[in-house]
Amino acid sequence: MKKQEKNSNKKVLIIGISGGLAQILSRLILHHHPSWHILGVDSRSLENVQKLKGLTAKKIRYSRGNFENLFRDHKFDYVYHLARISHTSDVDYNLAERLELNVMGTNRILDLSLRFQVKKIIILSTFHVYGALSDNSIFLKEDAPLRASMKYPQLRDVVEMDQICATWMWKYQNQVNSVLLRPCNIIGSQVSNTISRYLVSNFALKPLDYNPVFQFIHEFDMAQVLYRSIEELPTGIYNVATNEFISLREALNIINSKSIPFPIMMASGLNKVLKQAGLEIPEYLIDYLKYSCLIDNKALTSHLGKDFFRFKINETLQLLKFN
Repeated sequence: MKKQEKNSNKKVLIIGISGGLAQILSRLILHHHPSWHILGVDSRSLENVQKLKGLTAKKIRYSRGNFENLFRDHKFDYVYHLARISHTSDVDYNLAERLELNVMGTNRILDLSLRFQVKKIIILSTFHVYGALSDNSIFLKEDAPLRASMKYPQLRDVVEMDQICATWMWKYQNQVNSVLLRPCNIIGSQVSNTISRYLVSNFALKPLDYNPVFQFIHEFDMAQVLYRSIEELPTGIYNVATNEFISLREALNIINSKSIPFPIMMASGLNKVLKQAGLEIPEYLIDYLKYSCLIDNKALTSHLGKDFFRFKINETLQLLKFN
């Protein structure tokens, strides 16, 4: 009871509230802390944002002026930055526009968090920053080099955003608590991301000559990590993955995906054909169908516990199959 009183009336900013993961997170926060208030913002439509007591959703343009007004008016305790713009977003951004939104937008959010004395900022990155390369270590730790943009410029803004956050985090660690999360493949019915769409596609590409190993995390478990980051994760960078992994072929079999077997050398050509039907996958993902990119989770589980995750990998895939 004392802990509840101590933590009452906190103000939380969630950037990217239209996303399914952000909405699961909102429900978790308000379930555990009904007296807290969440302001969720997004540049996308808010039509799918569930109405919750304690949640205010607002559509804004991601500009410095708009963010500055938000921080000044609300004096947030916690900030979640979940709003990275991808090249597969609903709006067709080119690389220069994504760099502006992702890199410069993130810089603004970090600077304002420092200026307005936010207690903690939690930033969602991705394991894709490491890159899928033939010489990857079996399990990549948080200090592994970020090599994703070496081959694919599509991921340049993702890597730059991650690097900016990491540098800022250590520079201001005595002033703002910060957590940078690099999750493995997040899948679920409410997360409309590239990997979820690929797995359930009627034309999922399945290499005949490669069978890489994948890690998957259920959207609810990922939301739990985000929620518990507030109080249980000290400043730092954390890979987010369960202790399990599975081969691509086995994963596709569990989902009963209508996949297209092909030799990897034909991937780009076949992808161009699928593009005509709007079914192509990002070019960078082809390397993930070829080389494994597994991440080490020891830093995370040292704080949350080894048995923290609710969903086993087979169950996570089966739930995606029936959605």
